[in-house]
Amino acid sequence: MTNIDDLRLFVILVEEGSFTAAANKLHMAKSKLSRRLVQLEKQLGCELLIRTTRNQQLTESGRLLFCESRQHIEALSQVEETLALSQNQLQGHINISLPLEFFNRAISQIIADFLQLHPKIAITCHHYSGSLPVFDPHYDLSFVLHEQTLPASNWIARELASFPQAIYIARQYFNQHFPSKNDTEMQALTIETLSALDCVLAEHNEPWFFRQAESEQVIYVKGRAVLSSPEMRLQACQQGLGVCKLPEYVINSQNQNQNIKVLNLTSPPVAQRLSVLYQSRSIAMKTRSFLDFFQSRIGQLL
Repeated sequence: MTNIDDLRLFVILVEEGSFTAAANKLHMAKSKLSRRLVQLEKQLGCELLIRTTRNQQLTESGRLLFCESRQHIEALSQVEETLALSQNQLQGHINISLPLEFFNRAISQIIADFLQLHPKIAITCHHYSGSLPVFDPHYDLSFVLHEQTLPASNWIARELASFPQAIYIARQYFNQHFPSKNDTEMQALTIETLSALDCVLAEHNEPWFFRQAESEQVIYVKGRAVLSSPEMRLQACQQGLGVCKLPEYVINSQNQNQNIKVLNLTSPPVAQRLSVLYQSRSIAMKTRSFLDFFQSRIGQLL
């Protein structure tokens, strides 16, 4: 019969992606970990992992064993966590991925506060660029900022919060394009007006979505500055390089925003949504506890 500890080592080895990382996590010598893998392969009568000097790759047998074993190892870990919880202590490691533009002081504070409450929990937080994370089983939770429905995947998506957005314009840029208008006499502009203005974009060929009654309308805007960081887009807007679309929490977190204003439009931008992705509805107790804590504190961003 296969040793459950050998299966646990194999699952961790695959999740960590290398013998070095797995050995560090397990506090085990790489040579011992390698011997345990060879022992498991001999016991099962098949090769599980193709190892080279640069990387490792699962065989078909290894992929099957990993997929089938992982859920049982997780279930066993949940039992262990439940027993630990009965003694009022969560323990274990949580791997999280966050969009690069969303890793700010508030998120850092939430993580720090959670770790203070649970001294036997460790959290590793990774950043990713782009609109979607890599669907990597290494991560327990992946947070996503989005405006539209997320694409279909094998992961479970749970929406956590919604953040209002607005179109911002520097006062000097406003005066250049609307010289005879002031805030009191300025009527709301149609969203088509944006086509005549330079816009500071998050990515090339970026569509901007706006709410119109019960539907949405999309406008493709143009601009010379394409900046993935919301703080950099705000700075570019303040310097008069164009209008930008930002969640209100970005503006609220900045102390110096007197030289910009909200551009009054007939249709407001759609809200930015925050969702979390995870692989199974029966997530580990430590992960569920962090997620509940995160959601209870997310109001710090508003």
